[in-house]
Formats: sequence, structure tokens, C-alpha cells
Amino acid sequence: MKRDNSRRLFKEAKKYIPGGVNSPVRAFNAVGGDPVFMEKAAGAYLYDVDGNKYIDFIGTWGPAILGHANPNVIEALKRKIENGTSFGTPTEPEVELAKLVTANVPGADMVRFVNSGTEATMTAIRLARGYTGRDKIVKFEGCYHGHSDGLLVKAGSGGATLNIPTSPGVPRDYIKNTIVLPFNDADALKKTLHDEEIAGVIMEPVAGNMGVVVGSQEFLEAVRVGCTETGAVLIFDEVMSGFRVHEKGAQGLLGVIADLVCLGKVIGGGMPVGAIAGGREIMSYLAPEGNVYQAGTLSGNPIAMTAGIKTLEVFYNENVMKYLRETGEILEAGLEKLSEKYKGISYNVVGGMFTLFFCDEEPANFEEVSKCDFERFSKFFTFMLDNGILIPPSQYEANFLSFAHAKKEIVRYLELTEKFLKI
Repeated sequence: MKRDNSRRLFKEAKKYIPGGVNSPVRAFNAVGGDPVFMEKAAGAYLYDVDGNKYIDFIGTWGPAILGHANPNVIEALKRKIENGTSFGTPTEPEVELAKLVTANVPGADMVRFVNSGTEATMTAIRLARGYTGRDKIVKFEGCYHGHSDGLLVKAGSGGATLNIPTSPGVPRDYIKNTIVLPFNDADALKKTLHDEEIAGVIMEPVAGNMGVVVGSQEFLEAVRVGCTETGAVLIFDEVMSGFRVHEKGAQGLLGVIADLVCLGKVIGGGMPVGAIAGGREIMSYLAPEGNVYQAGTLSGNPIAMTAGIKTLEVFYNENVMKYLRETGEILEAGLEKLSEKYKGISYNVVGGMFTLFFCDEEPANFEEVSKCDFERFSKFFTFMLDNGILIPPSQYEANFLSFAHAKKEIVRYLELTEKFLKI
């Protein structure tokens, strides 16, 4: 494939944008080479500025659950945008989307819309602290909750790690109350939750930022019981898994109910959006009803709300989750055959999310994912890209299926994967 225009644009972008990209993973640093600049998208496909066509398994990192440029969503946006893009006042779409979210997220009586997943998790943590009057937060290694200072903490191997910022520019004081534990380690969690100063526990019940790794039933139940017993607020970060692994998110899939749920991606239909949902008792602590402050000029933006409403309407009316499960079963069966035939790979498929790991056993935590063959993954990424399939440029990222992916796209992915494994 020729990508001369992409190379030219990347060279130009690096003059004006740090690293040439506006989100680090897009730079292809983990896999080598220059990023591909896209021009348009439709259904399960992306088209770059050089005219190349790709089957897309990134799905804009999760939002494109219906596929790209779904006609129902596009038409709704066209009608709405004629009335203006932002008013700085309440609008009816905020209420409509709030009704849809609270009706379909277990335990949610109320919702506050923000502009990103990072804003959602940041606000949820502030709310947990305001509600409990405590300061400490527990998170888990490999679970990414956005780039707010208090959550950019690097975990050590085994046990709890404190006070090590992942990024320069994050003062130690900002994360001194953040405790990091191994994912799927119920024993480490039980010991830590004896600390009476813990305000909340935040986690991805289905992690998507160390590849797709699911919390075990024992682990999730230990989190729920521990939080209930100590009065800590359990926060599920479902920015990625919300409406992607089950009709009611990971809570519906796994049967464990959080106190607060962070949402994003799908509920914005590709527009910038985030949300915090939960029971009335905790949510009422948010200003202006309560004293925990949060605000945003574009929060509840009518265009984003309209995209989210139409996306969820199609999601439920067309039984999209059932389709994703069926498509995922085809993919899973194919990956199972490949893992039996070839050494050094494993996989996980959960609803509309999946990962092919370049290691023998399916990982259960970040440490195990870190033992994957990253060099082999980089070669796999380049091979797939050169053959017209776009996957996330990192072993640590989840792949996404959509309503627009048909059997032929799944078969093509499996065929090319086997062709690579034979090399």
C-alpha cells in the first residue's frame, strides 16, 4: 500500500502538534512506522488520505458500536445541527438521554453528563470523597481511568504501590492518596480495604486497556462486599464496556452492581461525551443539589446528546447486542482453532470487545499481559495494516466489533491472522 499522503501529513503535523498526534497511541510508537491519516469512514471500513481501504477493528476506540456513519445517527445530527450547536442552557435532549441511561444502567437513578471519560472518572472520585468525607482511592494496575493527575499512578509488581506518578508534571502530593493493587487479586484487596480512610474503589470490571481482561467473579464479589462493609464507594469505569459487553453493561453481564458508574464512548455516538450515573443518595451530593462541585461549558451538548440518543435507540430497537454476541461467537470459534493449532497465542472475546494476546495463556492481570511477545505483536500489526485491516497499535488495547461487521469481515480477519501465524 502507498501511504505518501499520510507520511506528508504526519511530517507537517509534527511541526504544530506535539508528536504529530492529539492522543499518544495514535503515533504508532509501540509498533513502529508512521500513523495513517483517515479521510472518511462508512460501516465497518475506514478510508485513508491515499485512497486505501481498511476493515476497522478500532471503532474510534469504542464509540462506533453501530459502525461508522450510521444513516440513522447522521440524519438525526443533520436535523439537530440546523438549530445551533451549543446554547449554554439546559436542552430537551439532555433529559431524553438521561432517561435512556437510567433505564438501562443497573442502580442508576440519576446521571450527570460531562465531556469525556476522564471528566467522568475524575468527577466520580471527587463525588466519592465528598460523600464519604475520606481521601484515599484504590485503583488496579492495568485499569486506565483517563489522564487526571490523581489516577496517573504507576503500580509496582505485587502488593500495593503508593506515590509513584506515571507522568512528569504530576506532583506526588496529587497521588499520595491513591493506592494501586493487582487486578484480580482478591486477597490483596481484602487486606487493603481494612483501611478506614478509603473513600472509594475505582475499576474496570471488564478491562480494555491491558487488552480485554475480565474481573473474576471471586474478585468482583470481594470488591462489592468489601466496599459495602467499609462504606467505601464502588465505582465501575464502564466508559469502554458500557453497552459493549451486555445490554446493561458489565454490571448486567457479571451481576455485580456498583455505587457509581462512569460512561462514555457509546452514549455519545462518536461525539465527545462522558457521564456519571448512580443512586440518588450519592448523586444528590453533586452541585447544585449538593456541595460537590462539577461544571462544564459543553456538558450536555445538544449535538452530542442527540447522537447518543439515536445510537442507543438503534442499539435497542435493532437488538445490536445480540448481533455482537453472534458475531463474537464466530470470531471466538475461529480464534479457538488458531490457538489450538499455533503456539504462543491466546485470546479473549467479551461481547463486542476482543484481544488476541501473543502469549500461551489468557492473561488475568497487567503483569501477565506484560509478558506477551510485543515484538511479534508489532509485526502482526504491520502485517494486518498492509493487508487492509486496522487493529489497535498496541497489545494493551482492546479491539472492537460493530453492528456493521458482517461474517466476511470476521473471516478475513481470521484468514489473515492464520497467514501471519504461519510465517
